[in-house]
Amino acid sequence: MKRKKIFVTGISTEVGKTVVAAIITEALEADYWKPVQAGDLDYSDADKVKLLLSNSKSRIYPNSYALNTPMSPHAAAGADGITIDLKKIKEPKTKNHLVIEGAGGLLVPLNNKETILDVIQSDYQVVVVSRHYLGSINHTLLTINALKEKGFDVALIYSGEEHPTTENIIREMTGVKVIGRVEEEPYFDKNVVREYAEKFKKELESL
Repeated sequence: MKRKKIFVTGISTEVGKTVVAAIITEALEADYWKPVQAGDLDYSDADKVKLLLSNSKSRIYPNSYALNTPMSPHAAAGADGITIDLKKIKEPKTKNHLVIEGAGGLLVPLNNKETILDVIQSDYQVVVVSRHYLGSINHTLLTINALKEKGFDVALIYSGEEHPTTENIIREMTGVKVIGRVEEEPYFDKNVVREYAEKFKKELESL
């Protein structure tokens, strides 16, 4: 199977990106990398993913930037007295599949000129995590259209309860592949993540 590089982004913050990243990592027994972590350094997204994996093959790579304050990366970097340099965000060298998790949405600023969108390389496939809330259709369409304009292959995973009218219009207006849905579970642990990994495995392998 050709080595995959899958970038996981969300339509906003707190939509379930990290859980989805863990599911994809588990399904493909991939490696995981979050280039920029802002805040929660004692229990980072990489720490969360590590605790949710069952397989022994996946490797977790360190952040290129680990910032202390839970803010937009450009502001968190400023609070730490640094400026994020895109040249220092270097993809880890691995022969395994790689799952890359973004920070917030696509246009979250890294510095005065560049955003998370600039981290996404031409050979990445992109999985967008969408969750229903008032305004989520707009955010989902903006995210997908921005990625399509850059020429990326885009797939969608829904997080939370089903909302047919929202999902129908997104399908009609974008035509992107939907991998599946992560339900509103009471909790997520290794077993739950493994179940979703098995459920999504075939679709993820066909990306």
